[in-house]
Amino acid sequence: MNSRTSSCVLADTAVGSFCLEVTTGILKDAKRGGPAGLAALLALVFTAAIAIDADEFRYGVLIPANTTMVTAWTIPRNPLEDSTLNESPKAGLVRHGYSLFLSTPKEAPNLTGNGVSCGNCHLNAGQRERALPLVGIANIFPEYNKREGRTFTLEDRIIGCFLRSENGTGVEQPAAPGDGSPPAHPRSDSKEVVALAAYISWLSEGFPRGSRLPWRGQNEIAPEHRIPVDKLDPRRGETLFKNLCTSCHGDDGQGVEIGDKKAGPLWGPKSWNDGAGAARIYTLAGIIRYAMPYLNPGSLTDEEAQQIAAFINSKPRPIYPYKDRDYLVNPIPPDAVYYEKRR
Repeated sequence: MNSRTSSCVLADTAVGSFCLEVTTGILKDAKRGGPAGLAALLALVFTAAIAIDADEFRYGVLIPANTTMVTAWTIPRNPLEDSTLNESPKAGLVRHGYSLFLSTPKEAPNLTGNGVSCGNCHLNAGQRERALPLVGIANIFPEYNKREGRTFTLEDRIIGCFLRSENGTGVEQPAAPGDGSPPAHPRSDSKEVVALAAYISWLSEGFPRGSRLPWRGQNEIAPEHRIPVDKLDPRRGETLFKNLCTSCHGDDGQGVEIGDKKAGPLWGPKSWNDGAGAARIYTLAGIIRYAMPYLNPGSLTDEEAQQIAAFINSKPRPIYPYKDRDYLVNPIPPDAVYYEKRR
């Protein structure tokens, strides 16, 4: 390489876009060389691409799953610090959505009936690999939801999180429509829903609609490694929990304050309700397996993660009052332990 002016060639890979510096001089030389010269250039780009350390960029902007103390609380895209965001109403929504994401009970007390924030499950503000990342996720909607048996918009998904993960049904709301369905509030045009959708959409900029996200679905226990629910032992899970989890979550599962950080409640009245995704054993186990312990994620085995999940989901938690409306089209999953099995 010489000192010629350099430009940036973007190469699309299965894990996103990355940037390689290639001099304009080499590009011109390749063009003059005809097909052979262009082939040489492509070989150069390909060689450089595979030489890049995968752990250096992983999935582009995502914090690696094997995070360290250095990156444990890093937020790659922070709208409060991003100089490219102006003072437009849209930018204001993105910033408000970010604040809601990190401090949901504080920022949306009228919609939150517990002590759980979005960021308690979607770590690093939704930007950590194998911690339910939301980068690019806005563009996969609309998407079919098996639990409710209908197609969801992004706003539908956010409303579901408010009602279930944030136990919004535990907050006094305007009267329900009268047909036994959940209250109409929050709605798709509620300011909190709009702001959260704006933040998630901002994280999804640059990803084509309908594009496959290789980091999606990585928080799962493989079907062949799932232990039948009736074979799991909450007592073993409790022992593992006390040995591995209490430094952050406490013996009572309500979270320990560490500086300005505190883990979300895992059971009891301040936790997610029994209609939430985390109330399913295999779903929770997938989060535990790859996102926990916080500073040593991925160190647990599939079996340990499932035992801990069985213990956590053996504990009392708020009731989602509309469970009878779930799984009317699709069967109740075997790990949905708070649901009564239908004949």
